[in-house]
Amino acid sequence: MTTSSIAGRSTAVAARATDLSKIYGQGETQVVALDRVSVDFAQAEFTAIMGPSGSGKSTLMHCVAGLDTFSSGSVRIGDTELGSLKDKQLTKLRRDKIGFIFQAFNLLPTLTALENITLPMDIAGRKPDKQWLDSVIEMIGLSGRLGHRPSQLSGGQQQRVAVARALASRPEIIFGDEPTGNLDSRSGAEVLGFLRNSVRELGQTVVMVTHDPVAAAYADRVVFLADGRIVDEVYGPTADAVLDRMKQFDTKGRTS
Repeated sequence: MTTSSIAGRSTAVAARATDLSKIYGQGETQVVALDRVSVDFAQAEFTAIMGPSGSGKSTLMHCVAGLDTFSSGSVRIGDTELGSLKDKQLTKLRRDKIGFIFQAFNLLPTLTALENITLPMDIAGRKPDKQWLDSVIEMIGLSGRLGHRPSQLSGGQQQRVAVARALASRPEIIFGDEPTGNLDSRSGAEVLGFLRNSVRELGQTVVMVTHDPVAAAYADRVVFLADGRIVDEVYGPTADAVLDRMKQFDTKGRTS
C-alpha cells in the first residue's frame, strides 16, 4: 500500500478511510457530515485536518479513531477493518493501538503526573516498556514534575502529561482534537513541538484537527475539508499558506 510518491516518505498506511460517509437524521432534517471521503494517513507522518466550522473535520477524526460510527464506507487501522468489530473488540483496539489527546486535558486530579501517564496501561493490566516510557518523559521535559498532581501543574504542563499518556503505550496512531485549543501560544508551541518530535524521533503517527494555521504548520501535511468532502491537501505547509487557503473558504460565504 502506498500513500505518497514524495521521496523518503513512509509508504505504509497507519489508517485509511475509503468512501466514508456519515449522515445524521432523515428526510428534510438529514445532514451529511461526511460525503464519501477517502484519505490515507501514512505511518510516521504528522497530518493536520482543517476546514470551516461544520466542515466535518472532527467527525472524520472521530470516525477514523473508532469514537463514532459511520453510515457507509470503510475505516482501517493498520490491517483491521473497524466496521467488522464488535463493541468489545473496538474498545480493545482503541486501548491497544490508538492514543488520544483532547482540548480538555482529561487528567485525573487525584493521580500524579506519572500515574496519569501510565493509567491506560494500568487499566489494561500491561506493564509499560521502561526504556520507551523514559524516552517519552525525557522528550516532554517533565522528569522533575512526575510526582505532582494536575492542580500543581500549569495548563501547558498538564497537556504535556496528556501527550505523554497518549505516547506511553506506543500506539500505532495518535489523534489530537484541538490539542492546543486551551493553551496560550507559548504552551501550545511546546506541545506541538513535542508532537512534531514524536513523529521525527520516535516514528509516531499523528493526526490532529485544528483551526489554527500556526498549529497546522507543524504538520507534514494539511488536509482541507469543506461540506463533508476533502477539497485540498498541502505538503510542507507554512502558516501563511494555510491561512491563505482558509481565507478562500471565507470568501465563499461559509456557514458555521
